[in-house]
Amino acid sequence: MNKIQEKNTKLARRHKKIRSVIKGTINRPRLSVFRSNKGMYVQLIDDTAGKTLVSVNIKELGKDLKDKKVDQSFKLGKLLADKAKDKKITEIVFDRGGYRYHGRVKAVADGAREGGLIF
Repeated sequence: MNKIQEKNTKLARRHKKIRSVIKGTINRPRLSVFRSNKGMYVQLIDDTAGKTLVSVNIKELGKDLKDKKVDQSFKLGKLLADKAKDKKITEIVFDRGGYRYHGRVKAVADGAREGGLIF
């Protein structure tokens, strides 16, 4: 197995282990984070119904794309919190998606907290 396949296998294993514990409901949806080299996607998901309630990605920031990736992620968390408030969602469960809780993933969580989400 080459290094990329091994890395992806480990990430999938960690994510599966996290998802066995974390479940999103209509009252407390799951904040799911997907991070790639170029962008970032964040969603609020109701696992009982299997539906995405709110979704944002890095392209929605527009002119702020010249910022550093960590700053973009923080703004992405705040944008998600604003959209969640419009749908009257205040409490969530955070799913880091198998990634380590630092850098861009932590910035999304901090932005969501500053935007008013509780987790």
